[in-house]
Amino acid sequence: MTLLTGKHIPRRRFLRGAGATVALPFLDAFVPAGRSWLQTAAAQSLDPTRLVCIENVHGAAGSTAYGAEHNLWAPATVGRNFDLTPSALRPLEPFRDTLTIISNTDVRPAEAVTPPEIGGDHFRSSATFLTQSHPKQTESSDVRSGISLDQLYAQRFGQDTPIPSMQLCIENVDQAGGCAYGYSCVYTDTISWASATDPLPMIRNPRLAFDQLFGAGGTREARAARRQTQRSVLDFITDEVASLKRELDPSDRQRMDRYLADIRELERRIQRVEARNGSGEARELPGAPAGVPDSFDDHVKLMFDLQVLAFESDMTRVFSFKLSRDATGRVFPESGVNRGFHPASHHGEREGNIEDFAAINRYHVSLVTYFLDKLQRIQEGDVTLLDKAMVIYGSPMGNPNVHNHKRCPLFVAGGANGRLAGNLHLKAASGTPMANVMLDLIHRLGIDDMDHFGDSTGTLSVSA
Repeated sequence: MTLLTGKHIPRRRFLRGAGATVALPFLDAFVPAGRSWLQTAAAQSLDPTRLVCIENVHGAAGSTAYGAEHNLWAPATVGRNFDLTPSALRPLEPFRDTLTIISNTDVRPAEAVTPPEIGGDHFRSSATFLTQSHPKQTESSDVRSGISLDQLYAQRFGQDTPIPSMQLCIENVDQAGGCAYGYSCVYTDTISWASATDPLPMIRNPRLAFDQLFGAGGTREARAARRQTQRSVLDFITDEVASLKRELDPSDRQRMDRYLADIRELERRIQRVEARNGSGEARELPGAPAGVPDSFDDHVKLMFDLQVLAFESDMTRVFSFKLSRDATGRVFPESGVNRGFHPASHHGEREGNIEDFAAINRYHVSLVTYFLDKLQRIQEGDVTLLDKAMVIYGSPMGNPNVHNHKRCPLFVAGGANGRLAGNLHLKAASGTPMANVMLDLIHRLGIDDMDHFGDSTGTLSVSA
C-alpha cells in the first residue's frame, strides 16, 4: 500500500450531481499523510465488521438420518481436517480458510408451542432465524417476535453510515393479511426485526436497491425520467470524478476507475433486465417488477454485487438477505433437479429424493461462493473485504420432510476483522440452541455486553 504525503481526503466524501450521490471506495488517500504503518494497521483493525445474514428456507438434506450418515451437509470430521466432497458445502472448498461450520444446533423457537400452532412451521420459521424468538400467532398487525441479530448490530455500529442497514430478498413479499395456520404473512416475508414488534420491509427489486445506494434521482418521477433516457448515474458526476482524480496518485486512480466501471456494469445489467421484461415477451415470473430477473441465478448475483459495492463504498455495513420464501415451488434448473423447491423438500425419506434435495442445497451454497470471491478481490489497505466480513448462512428448519427444527444447517464465512479463525467444523452437543452460536457471534461483532439472546442457554464458541 502506498501512503500519500499530499492532501488527505475524508472517508465520507461523496461525488454528487443532479440527483446522483456516489460514495467513494477505500483509497490510500484516506490515510492521513505521515501516518505510520503501525497506526494504519491499528485503524484498519478498528474498522467495523461488514455483516451479511443469509437465510434459506426448507432446511437441508443433511438434517435427515440418511443425510447425516452420508454427510450431505456437515462433513464427517470435526475440527480442521474435514472433507467437504460429499456435502452441500463442497463449493466452499476454495474458502475453507475463512469457513466455520456449526452443525447439530436446534431452533426450538420455530416449533409449535400450543395446539393451534401445530402445522404452521413454514409460516413462523423465517421470523425465528435471526431473532431466535418464538413468533406470536396472529393474522393481524399485533405481530411479535424479537429483535434480530442484524439489527442489534446495525443499531450499535451502523448509525455512522448513510444507510444503517439494508434488507434484500428474492421472492415476492407483497402478500397481505394472513398466510396460513393463523400467521401473518409478515413472518414469512422478512427476517429482519428492528424490535420485537417492528418487522422491516425487504427489497426485491435490484433497481430499487441500486437507486437507494447511489441516490439515482431525488424523486420517483426523476428516476423514471432518467431511465427513459438510459443515462447512467455516472453521467451526472463526470466533472466531480475528473476533479477528484487530479488529487489522487496513479494507484488510487486505478481503484476509482475499476470501482466506477463496476457501478456502470451493474447498472447495465439492471437496464438489460428491465428492457427484456418491458419488451412484452412472456415472463417466467409474471407480475414481478421489471427490474427483477426471471433467472434466480441472475437475480441473486445482482443482489450480491450490490452488497459488494455497498461495502466497498461504506454506504452500509449490514445486510440481511432472504433467498427464498417458505413453501415456494420455484425450480432451480442449474441444480440439475427439475422439481420445485418445496416439493423436493418433501422427499418422503427416500434416498434418491434426498440426494436430489442435497443437489439443490449445493446449488444454493455455490451462489455464496460467487459473493465470497467478490469480497476477496476487493483490497482495502493490507486486507480484503472478506477479511473484514462476517457472512452467516443458515436455515431455521432442519428436516423439511417432517417440518422439524433440529440439526439445522449453519455456517459462517469471512474473517470478521480477525475474530473468526476459519477452517473449522464444530459439532454441537445434541439439543444445543442455535441461539448459543448467535450469541457468540454477537460478541465477536463487538456487542460484548449481552449475556442472552433468544432462547440461548449460554454461548457456543466458534473458536477451536
